[in-house]
Amino acid sequence: MDMVMASLHSLLSEFRVSANSFLSEYEPLVLLLTPFFTLLLARILRSFLRVVYENGLRATILGFFMTSIKMVPWVKSYIDAEKQKVVDKLQSGGKSKRESWRTELPREGLGTGVIEKMKEEKMNDVVWRGKCSGTVYIGGTESEGHFSVLNEACSMFSHTNPLHFDIFQSVARFEAEVVAMTASILGSKKKASGGEICGNMTSGGTESILLAVKSSRDYMKAKKGITRPEMIIPESAHSAYDKAAQYFNIKLWRVPVNEKFQANVKAIRRHINRNTILIVGSAPGFPHGIIDPIEELGELAFQYGICLHVDLCLGGFVLPFARQLGYPIPPFDFSVKGVTSISVDVHKYGLAPKGTSVVLYRNHDIRKHQFVAVTEWSGGLYVSPTIAGSRPGGLIAGAWAAMMSLGQEGFLKNAKAIMEASKKLEKGIKEIPELFIIGKPDMTIVAFGSNVLDIFEVNDIMSSKGWHLNALQRPNSLHICVTLQHVSVIEDFLQDLRESVQTVKENPGPISGGLAPIYGAAGRIPDRVMVQELLVNYMDSTC
Repeated sequence: MDMVMASLHSLLSEFRVSANSFLSEYEPLVLLLTPFFTLLLARILRSFLRVVYENGLRATILGFFMTSIKMVPWVKSYIDAEKQKVVDKLQSGGKSKRESWRTELPREGLGTGVIEKMKEEKMNDVVWRGKCSGTVYIGGTESEGHFSVLNEACSMFSHTNPLHFDIFQSVARFEAEVVAMTASILGSKKKASGGEICGNMTSGGTESILLAVKSSRDYMKAKKGITRPEMIIPESAHSAYDKAAQYFNIKLWRVPVNEKFQANVKAIRRHINRNTILIVGSAPGFPHGIIDPIEELGELAFQYGICLHVDLCLGGFVLPFARQLGYPIPPFDFSVKGVTSISVDVHKYGLAPKGTSVVLYRNHDIRKHQFVAVTEWSGGLYVSPTIAGSRPGGLIAGAWAAMMSLGQEGFLKNAKAIMEASKKLEKGIKEIPELFIIGKPDMTIVAFGSNVLDIFEVNDIMSSKGWHLNALQRPNSLHICVTLQHVSVIEDFLQDLRESVQTVKENPGPISGGLAPIYGAAGRIPDRVMVQELLVNYMDSTC
């Protein structure tokens, strides 16, 4: 042992002499700064490789090139000017209308005369009855039938606020019952759900998704200690997840869909790592009305011990009843093992007032991470269940009234009408040879594109006929979300669509005032940051 230690000591002495001899040739300052710059270079290289990993080599090089180019003053000025032209085009005269909008209080109040003023302003709204994709889900006009029930319910409780649940006990009960009734059609009564389904009402699908993401993040932090959270979504998932990722500092992985335009389970699996907190499925997805393979996603989530959120904002009040009617609807709710949360909009096919949605959780252990409790405020102890503190009790009352007035039979009747209308629409579009259907729609959204025409030019012609459709990308296409407003006008829509296709076929090219060139160009611009800046500039000049 002594000989080994002596040999080791001799080797270390020789190494020290050799190292000191070698380093003596360099300035002390160089020796001091070299480790610092080496570490800095390593961090820069690591950051670059991470960007390449996240965005791809092509996108990274392109982004670097565009950023460098825009640093040249005259180039930046030119690009800004061109972007402003696009923004002005998108506004289509809206800016000139804003110039006449009021910017201060009137000196004397209008009193009850304000109602007449509002009626005058309402006359400027475009014709929406039966002409808009989604938008208005209730049938008839706003002064009759179901609309009248909602208007009276909202008016009766317009002064209430569920924050003060000890005062407005009726509204507290309404919210609890809306949540429970919604949960009951989404598997809460089935043994597989675990019997602990709980949730709250929110202001809409986006808030429901935000809360589900925030709760999943904090739940996984408590469960697994994840401090650099990541979530994985298919590219068909709603943009609310992008908003949640920005708000809550979560790394977002958006993966391509499969050939059926469904979430690609294999691609999602490849992105799962130790920081993954959440994966996402939709039933159906907003772009194409196609249900993701929720059962496969549930198996994946359960296998890796992560959360799975199902977006049922569109399908929540249709799919359960479509299944009862005999439509081949795959599993999508809490009966699926692995589903931890669900968002469902009552203000869509639930036919409730705008601003009502529900977020549901498999159990209270997950939901408790949704709440914010404050103990050190001088205003007292405070706890709030959702993003908003004060909430409009009138909307909660309206949602309860909508569900109670319709009942199961009412929802079945509505589901039958809109599903049949959707299938009729799908069949009619298939018969137009220049168009094709995107995937195989499962519900009431029908998306269509063209390999021989500019589909955005078709959209411009349809717009000139009073229709308001949704323009999609990847691939370029349009969709219409069928509501009760459309049940009686499907043939009118198909006739106008046939005429619009024929017009574009005979006279290809953008029409005056049309947005086809902008939509088309936006899809082809490789610098997506520039497209993002266009959208931000447009929004900044609009609101």
